Amino acid sequence: MKHSATTKITAFLAGLLLSGSALAELGDYGFWRTLGNLVSPPGADNPVTSDQRQGNYPLLSNPSGFNDGFSPGNYYAWQTIPLAPETGAVCGNGSEYKFFINRVPNTSNTIIYLEGGGACWDYESCTGQTGIRGARNPDGIPDDYMSLLNPGASLVSPFVVRLHPWTRVKTQDWNMVYIPYCTGDIYSGDKVAIYEDPDGEEESLIWHHNGMRNMRAVVAWLKDNLQRPAQMLTTGCSAGGVGGLTNYHPTRRDMEPTRGFLIDDSGPVFNAPIGASPEQYPSVLLQTFIREAWGLDRPSGPLDYIASGLPGLSLNDLGTLYAALSMALPNDRMGQTHFWQDLNFSAYSYERFYDEIANAPSETIKEAELHERWYIDTQRLQQSLAQLDNFGYYMPWFRDVNESHCTSIIEFANSDIQEAGLELDDFVANVLDGSGAVMQASETDQLADYNKPFNLLYWTLDQLL
Repeated sequence: MKHSATTKITAFLAGLLLSGSALAELGDYGFWRTLGNLVSPPGADNPVTSDQRQGNYPLLSNPSGFNDGFSPGNYYAWQTIPLAPETGAVCGNGSEYKFFINRVPNTSNTIIYLEGGGACWDYESCTGQTGIRGARNPDGIPDDYMSLLNPGASLVSPFVVRLHPWTRVKTQDWNMVYIPYCTGDIYSGDKVAIYEDPDGEEESLIWHHNGMRNMRAVVAWLKDNLQRPAQMLTTGCSAGGVGGLTNYHPTRRDMEPTRGFLIDDSGPVFNAPIGASPEQYPSVLLQTFIREAWGLDRPSGPLDYIASGLPGLSLNDLGTLYAALSMALPNDRMGQTHFWQDLNFSAYSYERFYDEIANAPSETIKEAELHERWYIDTQRLQQSLAQLDNFGYYMPWFRDVNESHCTSIIEFANSDIQEAGLELDDFVANVLDGSGAVMQASETDQLADYNKPFNLLYWTLDQLL
């Protein structure tokens, strides 16, 4: 594809502005290399090997002759990358899976952002009838998904908004990979399910819980088309946070960055030993259910695949994933963040599994029941992470938007721990630029966040959600 002179000049100036001084940071290119990349975009230097195309969850590429529409020199613009069925990728409803890249000429550093959304395991939730707590994109992903007309994706987080008006983070200068969510299985499932319409009026829904294979296909494309990243951050919120966590080790292994980072925003995988008491381990009912619903436990399935590279992971208790990643990747910097008052992920985790919550006589009582279980799970996770040097945590109390769910969406402001004088920016910078033990911070003040002035932006967004 040929670009206009104006487009090339704009890209050139942007590359110079963003590249700064020569080799300012690991992965950055200097002036002349950036200039050369504008004229002759760099190709893949870490393509998929023949061995990586074999075995369970192989890295499979688009077949020869398949037009993915990728234009290597189209910098600073979102490009839609479709994946052929031969890659193993498909959306839940069987439609074509696609993801999005936004490339820069001045660095190999890359952020992989996994989209948030709901989860599904029946006809109502997988067809989207249950709203935001059901499957995201139940009808598939349009080509213009990253346009400004869809701000829930294109403007979701400062991590992937290059010109965010007030929040700055260095990933805004990196190559961006946006992985949309359309399988309802936190990017981890591998099962074709048939869900019957409970009213008996519509045809059965054939649903592909295909998240794990979609992730593998994305990684295959990235390796075959882009540079190996010197620095790579994997992140996302909600389902994207969980998916980033579960897929981090295989993605990092295959992408081979010099430095790897992980930030799981509001997608915790809590301790829940198989057969444990729900009173002690409140998430055990959810985890037991989804392990079957999404095919996680099938022989040579997703959990076996993840565990094969993480000897510290006990499949009896998926909450051991944090310690397993910490042990396997001692030089990576990783972090978990979520609000103590999160009413969104807690509702996913408990409401449909506890009758006393589902049938609570009032919203106040329901919220109290959700918080009680969330506190038990979060306190145990906090205690586990406190034993790890390279896997930190940042747990503010409350933010008056999106049910205190996702600390990194919209902006980083107000995801603060006021008593410690910390903002989310401090935690993100500590993960990406810090040394020594990763920050561990948790808010105990239960009043300060509620005393903040009315926020018109948050109120407006809550009306739209």
